[in-house]
Amino acid sequence: MITEPRIPDPDGFYAALLAAHEGRSEAQSADLNARLVLLLANQCADQDVLLACIRAAAEEEPTTTTDDDNTP
Repeated sequence: MITEPRIPDPDGFYAALLAAHEGRSEAQSADLNARLVLLLANQCADQDVLLACIRAAAEEEPTTTTDDDNTP
């Protein structure tokens, strides 16, 4: 599992991700995120890496935010 940043334009990627969520309800955003995860998992196509990513994501402490910025 690669954890160092490799996206050439992370801010541009994040802006595109936020734009994809604009105007969607919370449920629609959750559906978009689920579809995106499955598409990206299919691109990776390595089950060992995917399972390592699931474990790593599950270990992260949830953060509490007070602003309402529709962050996915």
